[in-house]
Amino acid sequence: MKKILLFLAGIFQFIPAFYGQGTVEDYKRAYALPDKFRNLAPGSVVNPHWIGDSHQFWYARNTPDKEEYLLIDADKKKRLIMPDTMQQRLQEEAAAGAPQRSTRYWGERDEERTGDSIPSPDTRWIAFVKNGNVYVKDALSGKIKPLSYDGAAGEYYSARIIWSSDSRKVAVMKIRPAEKQYFYMIESSPDDQLQPKLHRREYAKPGDALPFYVPHIFDVESGQAICPSTELFGSQYYLAKLAWTPDNKAVLFEYNQRGHQVYRVLELSAETGKVRPIIEETSDTFVNYRRYFRKDISNGNEIIWMSERDNWNHLYLIDRQLGKVIRQITKGEWYVRDVLYADEENRTIYFSANGMEKKEDPYLVRYYRINMDGGELTCLTPETGMHTAWFSSDRKYLVDVWSEVDVAPKTVLRNGKDGKILMELESADLTALKDAGWIAPEPFAAKGRDNETDIWGVIFRPTNFDPAKKYPVIEYIYAGPGSAYTPKSFRPFHTVPQQIAELGFIVVQCDGMGTSFRSKAFESIIYKNLKDAGFPDRMAWIKAAAAKYPSMDIDKTGIFGASAGGQEAMWAVLFHPEFYKAAYSACGCHDNRMDKIWWNEQWMGYPVDSSYIACSNVENAHLLTRPLMLMTGELDDNVDPASTMQVVNALIKAGKEFELVVAPGMNHTLGGNYGDRKRFDFFVKHLLGKTPPDWNVVEK
Repeated sequence: MKKILLFLAGIFQFIPAFYGQGTVEDYKRAYALPDKFRNLAPGSVVNPHWIGDSHQFWYARNTPDKEEYLLIDADKKKRLIMPDTMQQRLQEEAAAGAPQRSTRYWGERDEERTGDSIPSPDTRWIAFVKNGNVYVKDALSGKIKPLSYDGAAGEYYSARIIWSSDSRKVAVMKIRPAEKQYFYMIESSPDDQLQPKLHRREYAKPGDALPFYVPHIFDVESGQAICPSTELFGSQYYLAKLAWTPDNKAVLFEYNQRGHQVYRVLELSAETGKVRPIIEETSDTFVNYRRYFRKDISNGNEIIWMSERDNWNHLYLIDRQLGKVIRQITKGEWYVRDVLYADEENRTIYFSANGMEKKEDPYLVRYYRINMDGGELTCLTPETGMHTAWFSSDRKYLVDVWSEVDVAPKTVLRNGKDGKILMELESADLTALKDAGWIAPEPFAAKGRDNETDIWGVIFRPTNFDPAKKYPVIEYIYAGPGSAYTPKSFRPFHTVPQQIAELGFIVVQCDGMGTSFRSKAFESIIYKNLKDAGFPDRMAWIKAAAAKYPSMDIDKTGIFGASAGGQEAMWAVLFHPEFYKAAYSACGCHDNRMDKIWWNEQWMGYPVDSSYIACSNVENAHLLTRPLMLMTGELDDNVDPASTMQVVNALIKAGKEFELVVAPGMNHTLGGNYGDRKRFDFFVKHLLGKTPPDWNVVEK
């Protein structure tokens, strides 16, 4: 009897390790968390609005009961709670000043065939395009004369005409269009009719033909035309930013070579017609042209330029006449994020950057001021944290909000010259949030694949976390050189990772090699090999976290993501099934040949080659050995839904088992409410080893 009791005691000691994970009560608690934690961190959300060119600004302060609107006078260092009438007026002004959302679909190309007539700076002439050719009209006599004669439907002049400041010449692009490509979607269940609807979207994919641009210059009086050689801009992804130099002797334009290994700022002489490079970026992998800043100084001879040419993203001062670097303005093993303002009069640049402080998370952003000669670098926001700043129009002041995922936000008013704190505005109070059971996400760093580079991520735990229990691990993934994706700022609730963690999991996010805001070498590791996705770093990071925290059961590791993250989640179980045991893949771009041109040619190169096939989930679907759930919205106009269906087709042909969720009427998404539940059920079943609730029976 004693042996039996001891045996039963041993069983009951084991049971609590999984008791209460994946139950109906866990689901209810997970769904309730967003409302439970909402508005329990007063002062944590500050979004200031400077009022015109004044030194006054306002912001809404969140409280558990309501929002308070405060007006701050930076000069007087005073604050007041605004009367309701003033609140309403400022809200209306802010709404009226917001940019109007374009109705044009993002993938639709403007052919520039039509546009408004453009008057010359001296108002004597009016330039316009008709039947593909450039004309000018004498505003006094009304006489019209053509400047070009060779425009036609298949090769025409753009309606975007640019006058020289002396009104003597115009610059304009001649365009040879390319056949547009489309994809189609069927809306199965429209709200306004019984029968399905067919939708079409313009959508260029890798390898598709693109339009070809050639800048031209016309002399209005003489009619002389300059058509340059295209030798320096022949293989175009695009030409852009056509603009006259201050002396009207040339126009500048930018050339992004197809395949993104060359990027040039070019000068076309209005006198000789010769084209010469002013700035040239080259790379054996890719020039990340989305890390962009260019400022032409009004003296006509200097350009501030952003570049990764020394392996880090920095600012350079370029001599336009010589086409050479005058000096590197910023330098070091850190990363310039954005340039806020280049003050020509005071020869000063305001910018944000990360990685300058070596003993902390290298992704934390601070704000700086530096002279154009590279001297007097001043940190305006020195405290440790992820900073966001709003400057007054004259940069005399800035409002600074900083936090970390596990550190409450603080908001202050600072001096724009030296960063000195002038006024404390908000210090978020987390007492009520913690009393409600909130557990902060934990930043964690570990070495990557090379045993040298630090990989940074975040660990999310359920609110009823018990370190004595074992929790399967789920990675929430999105990767690629477009950005870094792990949260760095405080939020009362990170919905996607924290809700699923509440079911009895530990959820992790990290930025492996191949993501951005580190060195060029760090991000370039995925060139022509997107399926790398930083997995060697991610697996090393998760193993290191589990070595520190035994509650992480990495023998039961799953993964999920959407879009590129959906593609990457499927890669995980195809190429690393020994580590990732289940994957939920939403709206994935499963074959890079099927996805948008700008993302895929940037990282996978041009022309389309065998590397695209090697990274294709369609081509590699036969490798599946782990549970997989695919999800797509039938009206996804970001990633062609056919990309998911082609994976489905390949899996069926290979005789593989998988699950598929197609959401009627849904766009680019992780799944919506129904998709969330399917994802929760999927991991409860395959990682917790439990039968999910029967939702046809369970009371909602």
